Amino acid sequence: MQRYTIGQAARLLGVSPDTARRWADAGRVTTHRDEGGRRLIDGRDLAAFSVELAKQGADEDASYTSVRNAFPGIVTGVQLGDVAAQVEIQAGPHRLVSLLTREAVEELGLEVGMEATARVKSTNVHIDRT
Repeated sequence: MQRYTIGQAARLLGVSPDTARRWADAGRVTTHRDEGGRRLIDGRDLAAFSVELAKQGADEDASYTSVRNAFPGIVTGVQLGDVAAQVEIQAGPHRLVSLLTREAVEELGLEVGMEATARVKSTNVHIDRT
């Protein structure tokens, strides 16, 4: 399972590290300490929290940007079919869904809780594993 530092989680959620730290201190998202004492958030916990946060609306401290139509975020859903697949990414307040081949999802190793970037070109959304 991929884990994220407070700083990484903040970037994926589109907030400052101080805001992410306050949320962790308040128990809104569960953290665990590694051997070095750093607080880490499990990818699945961060994915669930990002969906919850988006449903509540944007935080006043959040600054959301899209640089060249790239949306870095966290994978919140993967549905595999026989040939096609659906991947859902929560990028700050933005939920992006892409349909791609099952083979592409397997090659990228995409799973819930991992970091990925959705890139939007015209009407197509492409997923890059980060």
